[in-house]
Amino acid sequence: MRIAVIAFVLSLGLAGAAFAQEGAKLEPANNNIANVGSLQRGAKYFVNYCLGCHSAKYVRYNRMAQDLQITEKQLVENLMFTGERPFDTMANAMRPADATRWFGRPPPDLSLMARARGADYIYTFLHSFYAAPNRPTGVDNIVLPGTAMPHVLWKLQGVQHAKFTTDAEHGGAQVFEGFESVRSGDLSAEEYDNVVRDIVNFLDYIGEPIKMQRQQLGIRVIGFLLVFLLIAYMLKREIWKDVH
Repeated sequence: MRIAVIAFVLSLGLAGAAFAQEGAKLEPANNNIANVGSLQRGAKYFVNYCLGCHSAKYVRYNRMAQDLQITEKQLVENLMFTGERPFDTMANAMRPADATRWFGRPPPDLSLMARARGADYIYTFLHSFYAAPNRPTGVDNIVLPGTAMPHVLWKLQGVQHAKFTTDAEHGGAQVFEGFESVRSGDLSAEEYDNVVRDIVNFLDYIGEPIKMQRQQLGIRVIGFLLVFLLIAYMLKREIWKDVH
């Protein structure tokens, strides 16, 4: 069972990498999971904009609160909309049958999305929605054409159109040229970018909650080895100082 799960995650990662090479250019997220303030804001945006449709069923509320330095009272009052107890997982309230009827398929769990697709993929995806009146949700996405996901952050970002040109040398294929804003959102471009980075940072964290501790332990181990190397070198010189 464990091998099957690993194989599934790797297959998602390879699929994402293959699309990244053929489709839209991915922009760097430059997120930092050591930034606790960013993680706290990302958790807030996640439960307000994402958790209604997407779950994070491998993450427990109390573990998240501990890592994000949030008290249990703050957790219950501000972030627990789908769980009844602090040790519950972050499940969404949408029934699979309703999700299939509305979107064609249930929205994926996001616990491992950052590990499967990468932080840059999510960051670029959340920037790449554009108005498409022919789509059921009224939008499409450059990174994932034909996506069933609506642009849940449109009030923050606003509405943009995608500009395409026709490539006559390749059979009239449509080539993406860029975006053009047609309606401003509640946030400036810089403010919206910060919101997206916080969400990406949070998704990167929940993909491997122990990553911060692992990195800190790695730094301490490397520091110990460097000190031990210095001691060993000084000991070697002391032992061999009389040998010519």
